[in-house]
Amino acid sequence: MSTIEFFREGIKNLKTVGTITRSSKFVCKEMTSFIDFSTAKVIVELGAGDGVITKHILRAMRPDAKLVAFEVNAAFCDILREIPDDRLIVAQDSAEKIGEYLRANQLGDQADFILSAIPFVTLPDDLSYRIVETSRDHLAEGGLYIQLHYSTLVKKMYKRVFGNVDVNFVPINIPPAFVLVSEKR
Repeated sequence: MSTIEFFREGIKNLKTVGTITRSSKFVCKEMTSFIDFSTAKVIVELGAGDGVITKHILRAMRPDAKLVAFEVNAAFCDILREIPDDRLIVAQDSAEKIGEYLRANQLGDQADFILSAIPFVTLPDDLSYRIVETSRDHLAEGGLYIQLHYSTLVKKMYKRVFGNVDVNFVPINIPPAFVLVSEKR
C-alpha cells in the first residue's frame, strides 16, 4: 500500500485506523525493543494496520514462534495476508477474541507479549477497557503489554488494569508518539 493509499484509508476510517501516517521505523524499533525475542513463542499484535510493525516483529522472531495479528480493516487484512511468513496468523476480528484465536491455533491461552496500536482514544471507554482487560487475561505472568499512542490521555486505563505503566516518548514520528508499557504481575 502506498503512502497516499494509507493516507486515504486513514482519512476514510480514522476511528479504527487512528492515524493518517504509518508508524516510523523509530516507533517500530521502540515498540519491539521491549520484547525478549529469544524466549517469546507467542506474540499478539492488536491493530496491525498494513503490517509496518508486524514486519519488524517477524524479522526478529524465533523460527518456532507465532504472531497473531488482529485487524478489523478488510483492506489492511488483505495486505497482511500477502506477507509470506507461515508464522503469521491474521485475525480479521475484534481484539476481544484473543483467547479464541490462541486456542483455535493450538497456542495455549496466553501470549508472551502483546503489542497494540489500537486507537483507544477514538473508541468508547467500555470497549477500550474490555480489550485491555482481555489482553491482560491472556498475557502470561511477567509478560508485557506494549501500546502505541499519540497522547497520554488514556494512561490511567493501563495503570488501572495492570497496576503499572511506563511511558516512553518517540519524537521522531508524525505525529510524535508515546509507547506505554505495562507488565502483568
